[in-house]
Amino acid sequence: MNKQAMVMDVQEVPKLQKWIVLSLQHLFAMFGSTILVPFLTGLSPAVALVSSGFGTLAYLLITKGNIPAYLGSSFAFIAPIIGASAASGPAGAMVGSFLAGVVYGIVALFIRLSGLNWLMRILPPIVVGPVIIVIGLGLASTAIDMSMYVPGLDENVYSGMYFSVALFTLAVTIIASIFFRGFFGLIPILIGIFSGYTFALFQGVVDTAEIRAEWAGITSAGSPGELFTAIFKSPDFIVPFLDYSPLGIISGEIVLLMVPVALVTIAEHIGDQMVLSKVVGRNFIQKPGLHRSILGDGAATVLASFLGGPPNTTYGENIGVLSITRVFSVFVIGGAAVFAICFGFVGIVTATISSIPSAVMGGVSILLFGIIASNGLRMLIDNQVDLSDKRNLVIASVILVIGVGGAFIQLSDNLQIAGMALSAIIGVLLNLVLPGKESGYGNGAMFDDNEGKHHDDAA
Repeated sequence: MNKQAMVMDVQEVPKLQKWIVLSLQHLFAMFGSTILVPFLTGLSPAVALVSSGFGTLAYLLITKGNIPAYLGSSFAFIAPIIGASAASGPAGAMVGSFLAGVVYGIVALFIRLSGLNWLMRILPPIVVGPVIIVIGLGLASTAIDMSMYVPGLDENVYSGMYFSVALFTLAVTIIASIFFRGFFGLIPILIGIFSGYTFALFQGVVDTAEIRAEWAGITSAGSPGELFTAIFKSPDFIVPFLDYSPLGIISGEIVLLMVPVALVTIAEHIGDQMVLSKVVGRNFIQKPGLHRSILGDGAATVLASFLGGPPNTTYGENIGVLSITRVFSVFVIGGAAVFAICFGFVGIVTATISSIPSAVMGGVSILLFGIIASNGLRMLIDNQVDLSDKRNLVIASVILVIGVGGAFIQLSDNLQIAGMALSAIIGVLLNLVLPGKESGYGNGAMFDDNEGKHHDDAA
């Protein structure tokens, strides 16, 4: 693997002024997606920012400061979090997130002891690709409902005004994604949200009461102490053993909703590590090792569950920033993490985030959820998986219909295996029992022969 030209090396410390600007750039790159997940799942955006910051710092520590990756809210867990919250409230989602993080730790230990081949046998591209498609398409109705209907009502009530806000937001986001260059080309989601929010203000669909209250508290502060209290607010953390008893919430339903998704996100994590390795010009699978990066991802998710935030995952948006700027410093990534933590404690910021209309987020979601599905298709294409092969066609078809169609297995009155989890389980089983497993890896394969050797050596 040839080391590419770089502006700043992985462990190089930038000068303070440049450090701040570069870190803010990474913050903006991840900001829109990270706050979107809690917005859709009913969790606190402020807590999501704080947990992503702490999770990233934990990841950098576990990987010995060798991998410049930022971790933000995972889209794959949106539907499972909603399901777990419906079953046992937000605390149920946190228990499920903790268990998913534990799965990361178990997989990391197995890789450390036995190598990587066993994981690739159960999660080849022919399984992972369609499951990623299911993640995106399974959320499609959520994006459309947010875009078209008035929120907060028991029955869906169509609103042309809300839909116009969503379409305007979508249009601006698309334009920013396609035509903007440089720094602005890295933040199309943030540009879309800001533009849609401004448009929604003129349409009169933004509730600014909380923002006005925050500003009133700031402007009326009579002393430095009062000003500090008015600006900085503690997010709505959900802490185990203080806000809820984990042992009293854990159930088979939560396990089946959350744990199987970890297998999919682990496969996505492996793909991100390969992309990072090629961008930076170092084999991160070999050093510090895939087991360390997976453990770091799992630790970030466990930490998020202790705070009340969504599970974390390495972010493609920030990998894009690395690729364009050629600044690979982990100190820049760490700076972005610190900024995220600070933003989570600023009341005016969290109030502004909470005031974003659902139609704005729905418009952005139409694009983002479609991109998730398209990434699953891209995995099949990049790995040259032959869908004219009957075995591959059967596996992909069954996963897609079961996942998108909403099939479920009812195990008891309050326990079922549904949607993405069921499609992933069936996909893994079909891949294991049907003959001709080699075709499921495709001709491109997730790893080339040399890198595969490094994986085994690293473990």
